[in-house]
Amino acid sequence: MSVVFTSSNVLLPGSTHPAAATIEVDLASRKIVAVHDDVLTRSDYPHISDERWFDAEDKWILPGLVDAHVHLNEPGRTDWEGFWTGTKAAISGGVTTVVDMPLNSIPPTTTVENLEAKRSAAHGQCWTDVAFWGGIIPGNESDLRPMLESGVKGFKCFLIESGVEEFPCVTEQHVSLAMEQLQDNSAVILFHAELDDQPLSTSPSDSDPTQYSTFLHSRPEKLEIDAIELIISLSRRYPKLRCHIVHLSAASALPIIRAAKTAGVQLTVETCFHYLTLAADDIPHGHPEFKCCPPIRGAENRDLLWSALLDGTIDCIVSDHSPCVAELKQLDDGDLMNAWGGISALGMGLSLLWTEARKRGVGFHKIVEWMSTKTAEHASLADRKGAIRFGYDADFVFWDPDAEFTVTKETIHFKNKLSPYEGMKLHGRVEKTFLGGRLAWDRTSNGFDDLEPAGQLL
Repeated sequence: MSVVFTSSNVLLPGSTHPAAATIEVDLASRKIVAVHDDVLTRSDYPHISDERWFDAEDKWILPGLVDAHVHLNEPGRTDWEGFWTGTKAAISGGVTTVVDMPLNSIPPTTTVENLEAKRSAAHGQCWTDVAFWGGIIPGNESDLRPMLESGVKGFKCFLIESGVEEFPCVTEQHVSLAMEQLQDNSAVILFHAELDDQPLSTSPSDSDPTQYSTFLHSRPEKLEIDAIELIISLSRRYPKLRCHIVHLSAASALPIIRAAKTAGVQLTVETCFHYLTLAADDIPHGHPEFKCCPPIRGAENRDLLWSALLDGTIDCIVSDHSPCVAELKQLDDGDLMNAWGGISALGMGLSLLWTEARKRGVGFHKIVEWMSTKTAEHASLADRKGAIRFGYDADFVFWDPDAEFTVTKETIHFKNKLSPYEGMKLHGRVEKTFLGGRLAWDRTSNGFDDLEPAGQLL
């Protein structure tokens, strides 16, 4: 069974501007079977019924986005987030593939048995395709190769305490043992790059815990720099393995990252929506919904991160959607020092980045590159995700770059509707999302009405 998509504004691989195109999809395989560089008409497809013809008209058709850093937390902490609500939020924002992080669920994804528990919990609940990262914790190095053979896309570890006891941080020795196991498999190891080799900085006893500056003082940029220096050293020792820095915050680390990449070190880097759209000086008093680790830093730091994206020092952008229940956010007393550190933004990224990019003269093709093409490459999905191309998965977004809307609880689809972006006016809006050629989200018909989850576990 075939489906046809057409628009005068389709963003194709290598293009800096959308162009007219028609896309043919085979629903049985969920794949793109043809891309024509012209807008064909119904008369060209007499066998296609109305329900299998999708004309985006002047809306843009984009490849589905790949969010390679999401905490879905199920099983175990499903009251924080789950596959049903998390993937709903993702698909509503044009994200057609998420890669789930190994921690905050119970059990964590640190063995094949635990991976299967994850997959069992996800079965039948996913509105997007879902892949999984595994985890490195002290003592599980013998579990890593079996997890890789079972389909995880790589492994995440923490060089500082993670915040959950079932996923302890690792030392340089633990990482070396893990890399010994993986060095012949061309795997990727993801690092939470803050190094806890000495007690974290503390603020004076009279510091106000409701001030963002108090929290910012407790997580200095040096923690990131020290961690990244260690990661580069490890990467030089195990050159077959790619090392990846998750959620880079500190722009002061960019020179050593640039130098390492220039020297041929296998190193990739991501940053997040919040580091690119928010600034520490603008964060209001007593609002722990802005707390994340590493922290949001100043406006000048934000500008340097944008420059690093444009020159290729930073490879991609992810949400790091890290939700929790309201009680853990300390909303009543505004205590940032004791609140859970994590920002919720799953499904908002395209609008957030376009709103900021417009101010900076950054082309929309770059956003798609950072949020789709490069994230697909990072998660070893570049053979099927991240582009509108023959043989690729038929995952599309109908996008209105000129629409404006305000973020409200009604526009949020993740479980705990706590976000620093509530009340913000954003530019650009997802109108429809298609997964494997089938409609998965339609803003114009109340979102998910009459639709069923069709996501696959990758």
